[in-house]
This record gives sequence, C-alpha cells and structure tokens, in this order.
Amino acid sequence: MSLPLETQDYRQWVEDLGVKHRAKAAQRSLMAAGALASTALREGLHHPDPTVRVGCCVILDHHLDTEAIPDLLANLSHPHEKVRAWAIHALACDRCKEGTCRPGEGEIIPVAAQMLLSDESRWVRQMAAGLLGPSVLRHPAVLPALQHAHTHDPHPVVRKIASWYVPGGPIYKRLAAMAPKRE
Repeated sequence: MSLPLETQDYRQWVEDLGVKHRAKAAQRSLMAAGALASTALREGLHHPDPTVRVGCCVILDHHLDTEAIPDLLANLSHPHEKVRAWAIHALACDRCKEGTCRPGEGEIIPVAAQMLLSDESRWVRQMAAGLLGPSVLRHPAVLPALQHAHTHDPHPVVRKIASWYVPGGPIYKRLAAMAPKRE
C-alpha cells in the first residue's frame, strides 16, 4: 500500500530537478503529481539553480495554475537564457496545457513580442517567435514583431521561424486558409 505524498516529497523532487542523475525521475514524478505539486513548483521558480527553475517551468507548462503566473513573469528577466525561454513558453504555449489555466493572450502576447524584439538570447527569441506565430491573425502586435524579426534579427534561425508566420510563409498561409472569412 502506498502512502499519500507529502509536500516535502514534492519539494525533494523539485530539488532533484537540479541533480543530473535524478532529474528525469523527478520530472516524471512531478508531471504525474500535476496540480498537487503546484506549491513546490512555485517555490522552485525562486531556486538559485537555473536548472531547477527550468524544470519547474517545463512542468508548469503542462500544469499551470494562476498562482504561478506572477512567478513565471518574474523569471522573464532572469539572467539565465534558458530560464527566460522556458518561462515565456510556460506562459504562452497553449498546446502543452493539460489544465484549465491559460493566461490571456492580451497579457502575454505583448511580453512575448517585446522579448522577440529585444532579448539578447537567440534561444529566447526563437521561443518567442514560435509562440507568437499561431496568434498572428488574432493579435495586432504579433505581425509587426514577426515581420521585424524576419527581416532584422541577427540570427538566421530566428529569421527562419519568423518567416513561417509572416504573409507568404507556409504556416501563415495555412492559418489564413483556416481563419473565418469576414464579410
């Protein structure tokens, strides 16, 4: 018979996210715990080890709760690029969400657009471009940001990802074909 998990177990798994040989098992356990691990995951977003923060962002990407949103927003300015990239992903990616918590596009899109245009890390800009793309026809701030990245970003991969979502791009064409026609 298994005993119920305690908050301390979740906290230990969060700590284990920063231990290379324990990280995968910890991630699986936290993913399986879902919302039950929310408190420990939110605490992990303040951990001194960036690897732990990234792991918490990855799990919160699937099991986001409203109380984690301010902590994720705070991680958008973290000095470690992977923390910023995964924080924006956890906030903006709808595909990964398993629960009902989804931050509004109106709140997250402007932040992601700003990160696409100004973050020093190409990894963060790549993540932002890919996350903004599906909203290109729904939010007025997205197309100008993607067009600017497509023509001016210093990294070719960011330019390529942005090109998929601007007029003439393959994903833009598919999104436009699926969009409801205006009369």
